[in-house]
Amino acid sequence: MELISTPQNPAPLGGTVGALEIPRRFRKPVQVRYAHWPSGLKERHGTVCIFPGRTEFIEKYFEVVGELRRRGFYVVVIDWRGQGGSTRLTRSPLNGHVRSFDDYQTDLSRLMNDVVLPDCPPPYYALAHSMGGTIALKAATMRGSWFERMVLSAPMIRIKGLPLSEGLTAKATGLVSAVGLGGVAVPGGMKAYLQSQIFEDNILTSDAERFARNLSVLRAAPQLAVGAPTFGWVRAALVALREINDQEFPRRLRVPIVMLAAGNDRIVSNTAIESFADRFRLGSQIVLRGAEHEILQERDPIREEFWAAFDAFVPGAKLKRSA
Repeated sequence: MELISTPQNPAPLGGTVGALEIPRRFRKPVQVRYAHWPSGLKERHGTVCIFPGRTEFIEKYFEVVGELRRRGFYVVVIDWRGQGGSTRLTRSPLNGHVRSFDDYQTDLSRLMNDVVLPDCPPPYYALAHSMGGTIALKAATMRGSWFERMVLSAPMIRIKGLPLSEGLTAKATGLVSAVGLGGVAVPGGMKAYLQSQIFEDNILTSDAERFARNLSVLRAAPQLAVGAPTFGWVRAALVALREINDQEFPRRLRVPIVMLAAGNDRIVSNTAIESFADRFRLGSQIVLRGAEHEILQERDPIREEFWAAFDAFVPGAKLKRSA
């Protein structure tokens, strides 16, 4: 396991990269890549665990790692199984697949118990994006949750752009998965993936420089890329979202949470984020006007709004510009 560094996206110094070997019933174990860095300051304010979204990889968060270290945090980032530098789950490595979102919970639990708790100082905070937010929310319902607070960037509460209603899509993808085709990519997904590689067509960020930086990593390490989701991933996502959207779910959350929605989001539903926040007494929502889905890959003025919210919410978070 290694980290990919490019001139446009150099790896922060002092990091440690490794892999968790996670067993699976009747199948080979998966290797789940992670990396962690110490605080860039003498004072330590705890550890921030970064939980990326679908298709993302550790290298995409190098800039964020540096910003957190300059705030006095240890930082840990994971590549979920099926993406980044972790084991792929279908014959086609570009297919974004998972059997169940419970498998992501297993990845998270192993990361916390094998890496974070032994090697990184408390208290622990989660910074999660999109699909990572879905995973973090489930973790926040656990008795004795590891996290003091969570910051969720464009959390995936509902998915936009489904070809059918959620119920019909869940039934259709369930049937396809039941006949053994869960690992097949959804129709049209690869076309959307290829369009996302062109800045003018992308719906992820309005920042051309950060968009080009992320592409530079994929050109240097195409094995990190993930394309269209599979029928199985869509089915698994809708099962997880059905639980999260249950009226009683917010009452089970044990962690204070702030959710930052992207005003121009075309991937996840801001209406669902707002509705969820209204039902959660320990949470709040902030809309970042003009932002596309990937808030942390956005233009500087939008990112400054994000960091202002993060610094106000997470104890000890204050940027040391001289560090």
